Amino acid sequence: MGGPAAGKQNKRVTITDVARHAGVSVAAVSKVMRNAYGVSPAMQEKVRAAIAELDYRPHAAARGMRGRTYTIGVLLDNVRNAFFADILDGIQEELRHGEYTVLIGAAGFDPGEQAKTIRALVDRQMDGLILIAPGTPRAEVLATAAATPTVVIGHHDSADTHDSVVDDDDTGAGLVVDHLVSLGHRDIALVSAPGTRANQWKRTPETVLTGGYRAAMERHGLSGHLCVHHAAYSDDGGFKAGMTLLTAERRPTAIMTGADVAALGIYRAAHELGLRIPDDLSLVGYNNTALAALAPVQLTSVDQAGHTMGSSAARMLIERVEGRRDRAMQTSMTPRLVVRGSTAAPRTE
Repeated sequence: MGGPAAGKQNKRVTITDVARHAGVSVAAVSKVMRNAYGVSPAMQEKVRAAIAELDYRPHAAARGMRGRTYTIGVLLDNVRNAFFADILDGIQEELRHGEYTVLIGAAGFDPGEQAKTIRALVDRQMDGLILIAPGTPRAEVLATAAATPTVVIGHHDSADTHDSVVDDDDTGAGLVVDHLVSLGHRDIALVSAPGTRANQWKRTPETVLTGGYRAAMERHGLSGHLCVHHAAYSDDGGFKAGMTLLTAERRPTAIMTGADVAALGIYRAAHELGLRIPDDLSLVGYNNTALAALAPVQLTSVDQAGHTMGSSAARMLIERVEGRRDRAMQTSMTPRLVVRGSTAAPRTE
């Protein structure tokens, strides 16, 4: 049976125990742990010896006093968006050989909830943040980045305070329009996330994608066929957009979306309305997630290298966290169109 001694052995060693063992104050131990200025070599040796003898392992908050918690916070809006899984895989791949742990904040689409989640990550002393297309006001992101190393994925707005990883979205939109026009389509609709001007981001992915779509349609002389429908990048958002577009008086013969997950919702709407893909409707996604290649779907999609975006963001962030670079930079991915079975020539009546 275990007596008082056994209970004492199981008790977690605290910073107070270290201070008592070393014969110094708790404040002195804290100074040594965070390598504060003015600590004598003798004090360093005494405290380090006590930490080793007691096998003291500070919890995350205490580690933060030394200036590093070895945790990276990642903000995303929708855990059901398979593209985010590709980005997270890239982040994990880049960090797997180091000490860093990734913590995910899934905040939903509401800007207020996203801001709350970012503040929670900062309060928990993350060493750095990766924000995936944040809906949070830009001013708040800039203020956060000024204090905590931050990489923003998706938004094309550059800044001196944070790094950015983007896709060349206007080029991606052009690839889709060119492909659909080459098949004979003219009534080509775009389903894009709504975004909001209130958050002060001027060049969000959906803004740049829409600009690329408009420019490509105009280049082909199809200005009179422009149709932009706003919907959330989710299965439900895509389904609602599909039901609206596909029951309109002038139904598009082709729809491109800003995310595969929304395209699958449109696919579901088409099926419910008795329309066949690609016979009655050509459908194109964006992100080229694993879902796009599923046999029943075979979705034509734009590959924007999500895995590489994630690994690049993680690499750039660690450079900032570890002080190897102090100037902001932006990395851009070059998209490519992956053609599958969801696009074909429009049916002639």
